[in-house]
Amino acid sequence: MAKVKRRHFIRYIAGTVGGLAIGWSLLPPRQRLTPGDPLPVAPGQVALNGWVKISPDDTVTVVMSQAEMGQGIHTSLAMLLADEMDASWDRVKLEQSTLDKIYNNQAEILDALPFQPDENGYGKRAARWMVAKIVREVPGAMGTGGSSSVNDLWLPMREAGASARAALIAAATDTWKVPVNECRAEAGRVIHTSGKSASYGELAARAGQLGVPKNVALKDPSAFKLIGKPVKRLDNPGKINGAAIYSLDMLPPGLLYASVKMCPTLGGKVTRFDGSAAQALPGVRKVVKLEPYAGGLASYGAGTGGVAVIADTPFHAMRAVEKVSVEWDHGPAAGLSSRDAINALSQALDKNAGKVHFSHGDSEGAMKGAAKTITAEYRAPFLAHATMEPMNCTVQFKDGAATVWAPAQGPAFAVNAVAGVLGIKASKVKLIIPQLGGGFGRRTFVDAVSQAAAIAKEADGLPVQTFWSREEDMTHDYYRPAFVSRHKAGFDAQGKLVAWQAATAGSSMGAPSFIDGSSKGAADTGYGFLNARVTHQGTDSLVPVGIWRSVGHSYNAFFTESFIDEAAAAAGQDPVAFRENLLKDNPRLLRVLKRAAELSGWGQPLAPAPDGAKTARGIALHPCFGSVIANVAEVSVGEGRKIRVHRVVCVLDCGFPLNPNLIKQQMEGGIVFGLSAALQGEITVEKGQVQQKNFDTYAPLRMRDCPVIETDILASAEHPGGVGETGTPTIAPAVANAVFALTGQRLRSLPLKLV
Repeated sequence: MAKVKRRHFIRYIAGTVGGLAIGWSLLPPRQRLTPGDPLPVAPGQVALNGWVKISPDDTVTVVMSQAEMGQGIHTSLAMLLADEMDASWDRVKLEQSTLDKIYNNQAEILDALPFQPDENGYGKRAARWMVAKIVREVPGAMGTGGSSSVNDLWLPMREAGASARAALIAAATDTWKVPVNECRAEAGRVIHTSGKSASYGELAARAGQLGVPKNVALKDPSAFKLIGKPVKRLDNPGKINGAAIYSLDMLPPGLLYASVKMCPTLGGKVTRFDGSAAQALPGVRKVVKLEPYAGGLASYGAGTGGVAVIADTPFHAMRAVEKVSVEWDHGPAAGLSSRDAINALSQALDKNAGKVHFSHGDSEGAMKGAAKTITAEYRAPFLAHATMEPMNCTVQFKDGAATVWAPAQGPAFAVNAVAGVLGIKASKVKLIIPQLGGGFGRRTFVDAVSQAAAIAKEADGLPVQTFWSREEDMTHDYYRPAFVSRHKAGFDAQGKLVAWQAATAGSSMGAPSFIDGSSKGAADTGYGFLNARVTHQGTDSLVPVGIWRSVGHSYNAFFTESFIDEAAAAAGQDPVAFRENLLKDNPRLLRVLKRAAELSGWGQPLAPAPDGAKTARGIALHPCFGSVIANVAEVSVGEGRKIRVHRVVCVLDCGFPLNPNLIKQQMEGGIVFGLSAALQGEITVEKGQVQQKNFDTYAPLRMRDCPVIETDILASAEHPGGVGETGTPTIAPAVANAVFALTGQRLRSLPLKLV
């Protein structure tokens, strides 16, 4: 049995539970239907539980605890509730939730616990049970991330819908004085066997008086009408006709605007400034100094200071802030180079392999007895989030209370940040979350929110929209951390893999040790190694680092799947056959691998590229976020030794496929996002200053370079896994492995460049 370091986890749980009575741990989990405070309702509207409200005109309003940032989660979650409720889909509307414990995201924390995906023992079940109960009670554990939304809400949203349906049927039977088994719900109506019927809007008031039903049965999957179907997104029309509302679209009365200029050196601050030239310009209200505000935990980086100009229009604010004369204190990062920082990671592994995150068998002994060993070092750079909507936040501070309009992935983080800056209680902060113009983890961090609160404090009660330019956004991110990984494999005399070792070095981003995600994708590969050890050396970073789409999987999948290919080559085996042997006891991963090989024509001759260049295939397989994905990339090399990707075959097992349309879209988006990073994504730092300032120097994949992407979603009845981040990790190693098959050159550093 594989061993995972759990001491810190156990200590944390013990400390958290602390004075709780022993009996508490034996109680069933708390429900997630009734909120702590009643839902706000409009005249005539009735809340049947914490997730759904019904209006007299039959509109069904579904409450959304998750942020919609392009992943289609609002449509998916509404499908779950509406299907179980038998609501009419064309009457469904959405509303963002308030902060409440029933909306806490349990799955994101549970996925981070130090257990293997295929481990199902009592210890894992007990730990997940206990942690789920704790998370239910933690104020402000709402959040959107970790591809956890459907995983977390698959049951609560269905239960909310089924409960509402039962309440409406009960209201009808109570009104008509008929047995329950003579009534059914269908398309927003309750229908009696006699043909008599009533709409949900007509029954809602009585249903609300009857209370929340208990022990409601969920539908059998065979009865699903929406779940599992390719339903169109609810947010499509608004995005097409321009009606979709984002944070920058907020226009409260009296709105002012603030443009910021931050120290160009990461972590720097203002020594002194002269705002007189800016203050003299028309439309300018005030020039203010900004202290450095951290994005989250202190160890994520202390933030960067700057100045802001408050003005009547965005144009006036942007023009005036450039006129502010600033003397900077560049701080400890003034001599920082990203090249040196990455070299330091390699040097850290020279001194110490780090803490053991996974151990199985005797890897050291097996390595010493191996007939042949191979080693390799891989590197991954810092990366920016580069969301299409730059950082922004609107705050009005008046009469000791604040209203905040912010594109937030972590609502409680945002509320607490504003309360802290303004010196008020969190209960005095009202947060409104519109749609997000991209997130990828960046909007978990609240540095821009804190800035906006500080600026609003200087606006005499008027609302102020603080916005960053693209250049400020690109050069003051919380970057995907740089990582270095060393791998070693040992083979017996027959070429069989007998030992596997991986050691990584990079920032653990300040996470508690029991949820340190730095080894995600390295310690939980799914491969049946005879003897294995995975370690991580945590390091501090003067470059502020944070959560980036697919987190640790984004670099560890590249390291692991590249080295698996190297091991296959060293063993003289086909890459697919080599993986199959390591997966003989893991049928789920094996099924995905074989399907990808089949659909891609693995082993069959490949046609040349359109310009006649030779092409080759590379494969990568990876479990992450409760799902399993395989990518096969078809690659050629063009003029200037440019790597070109022509076709990607993607096979996904994400458990029960809630909405095939959305899943396919997310695979395509994740692959393009990952391919952008694989071929050209890199943040470099010189003298503490980020060199990439806009999309000309930090370029996403262009349409002309986008490959054909073919996605196959495997049927499954398992609990849904993650989708939003799952498409990103495997594309880089698939391309790198194809380049090796094509050229014989092994690329071990990202972005992938041929020499």
